Amino acid sequence: MGDGSTRSCPYGHTALLQDTRLLITDFLCEGLGYDKYEDLTTEYQVKGEFADYGIRIDKQLIAFIEVKRCSQKLNIKHLRQVQMYAVNEGVEWMILSNGQVWQVYHMTAGLPVIIDLALEVDLLGDAGLAAKTDSLFYLTKEAFKRRLIDDLWKARAATSPRVLAQVISSDVVVDAVRKELRRQTGYNADSSEIQRVLREEVLRPETVS
Repeated sequence: MGDGSTRSCPYGHTALLQDTRLLITDFLCEGLGYDKYEDLTTEYQVKGEFADYGIRIDKQLIAFIEVKRCSQKLNIKHLRQVQMYAVNEGVEWMILSNGQVWQVYHMTAGLPVIIDLALEVDLLGDAGLAAKTDSLFYLTKEAFKRRLIDDLWKARAATSPRVLAQVISSDVVVDAVRKELRRQTGYNADSSEIQRVLREEVLRPETVS
């Protein structure tokens, strides 16, 4: 989608000509159950900058949405932009969308902040309609109100590559590996050597940094 083509976005309008923001407003209201006036604040001001949308539920700000054109591929720069808004306002949830792709990120405050991708839906992707609908349900007003997306994020975070790498490298697991290696090979490896091999040769570098 970032090649400048005029492929239509999933709402039936040519990507390079249509104002995606208007389409997303309709989608949020007609598809996801938000009230245009009660739940959505367009051009939400944050320290002199403007987020495309702030989402409120029961008058509480719960998420920011950053919108890009259908022809523009979402990237880390866009995430950093909406992350700045979230940090300044103490908001946990950040949503990026170009109309076709919807990405939902959770921010855990701290030094540094931790950003987890909780959900991604590509409306023109290969996944079936039922799968896309099930995923989009987590973006509805009702799901946010019931905090169902929190459960989804916790499950994704608990099984993320970084967390699994930490578990695999833990003393308990390494000791179990050492014992199993000895049983299978007869060699009594040193725990520190097993940890080194896991860290340098088995696990992906970005998961152990």
